[in-house]
Amino acid sequence: MSILSKTSSLNLALKPDNIINTISELEKRIDDRFPESSLKKTCKGFLEIAEHSQDNIEFIGKANMPIRIFTLAIITMGLIGIFYSFTLVNFSFNNLGFVDIVTLAEATINDIVLLGAAIFFLVTLEVRLKRSKAIKILDQLRGLAHVIDMHQLTKDPIMVGIEKMQTHNSPKRTFTKFELQRYLDYCSEMLSLIGKVAALYSQSLPDDVIVGAVNEIESLSAGLSRKIWQKIIILSEIDDSNVSQ
Repeated sequence: MSILSKTSSLNLALKPDNIINTISELEKRIDDRFPESSLKKTCKGFLEIAEHSQDNIEFIGKANMPIRIFTLAIITMGLIGIFYSFTLVNFSFNNLGFVDIVTLAEATINDIVLLGAAIFFLVTLEVRLKRSKAIKILDQLRGLAHVIDMHQLTKDPIMVGIEKMQTHNSPKRTFTKFELQRYLDYCSEMLSLIGKVAALYSQSLPDDVIVGAVNEIESLSAGLSRKIWQKIIILSEIDDSNVSQ
């Protein structure tokens, strides 16, 4: 019993503050080694997205009382209006024919269907508003993952220190083996953190659409990170004596 209570008291949820601090530290580390690089600017933009996400997540995680009160008021008024309309009808079943019964049943069913659709629209209004805010940031995170992939695209480990083989249109490769290792590692860390920021949204709003979008981003980030680590492994196997520093 004590073990269960101790386990339940643990907070295993991701915390936005810790993730933002990690991204901020990563930006500082990139600035220390590559102050003029576009990777630093990308990380700075990522930090801004994460900070904006913190406000969104707080909004998503809280109950929107104005919308809920408005929804409850509209539904209550609708139900009262329908019941009141029935009190105004003079039901005289003795004089009702088959056509009259069918017409009355059709009108009643139509009112119930319309009322149900209106209730469904109002009840899901809060979730749809929160989902819309979450999807906008998730789209930015998905695009950011592709931007990071573009940064490492020309970082070919087998070309480190080989200047004679470059052509006129070859990308400039000025990194040493160690610098390239750090650069690729920073890219991998950013991709991992993108998945963590995305997971904050599915944690705050476990909606099927949001969970699906978050899973897609995490799969994308993991796949791109695997490509980077393949380069890091190749780079680690290169003999330092054959690399010009």
